[in-house]
Amino acid sequence: MAEIVNLNRFRKDKARAEKADKAAGNRAAHGRTKAERELESARTKKAEELLDQHRRDDDRT
Repeated sequence: MAEIVNLNRFRKDKARAEKADKAAGNRAAHGRTKAERELESARTKKAEELLDQHRRDDDRT
């Protein structure tokens, strides 16, 4: 005898799996940890400060 399958449960499980796959893809594409964001911010700030230190004042007349 065949096993009875609840089609609503099958449909919902499939939708959950697709949603989870999409979320995993978005995390891989867009997600960064807080530490990674702070590290990038610190590196950018340090590079800007270093550039400002080497700036020449051309308003000597």
